[in-house]
Amino acid sequence: MNARIEKFKAMLASGQDNAFLRYSLGLEYLNIKEYLLAIEHFSQSVELNPDYSAAWKGYGKALVEAQQLDKAIEIYSQGIVIAEKKRDLQALKEMQVFLKRAQKLRHEL
Repeated sequence: MNARIEKFKAMLASGQDNAFLRYSLGLEYLNIKEYLLAIEHFSQSVELNPDYSAAWKGYGKALVEAQQLDKAIEIYSQGIVIAEKKRDLQALKEMQVFLKRAQKLRHEL
């Protein structure tokens, strides 16, 4: 298993649960193509901090990779609203592009 994942899991086990830790775990699982675990942690991240634009973006990406396109479209749409509200322009632009790709993939099925 990935040493970073083990470190993050140990932090969780010690009671250090927060949005950034869940986001970090989501990214690590995404990197090793464990999409369902990534989805779980990104979901927790946005639950802990609904204004965390990067977590919404990662959540959408993990859903796309897991072929859960309808849910990915929903999550990207929510993330776009958050990014607009926060004026997080980089995340906003990226999620708009990713949303269009997810919509295109869904249409092609």
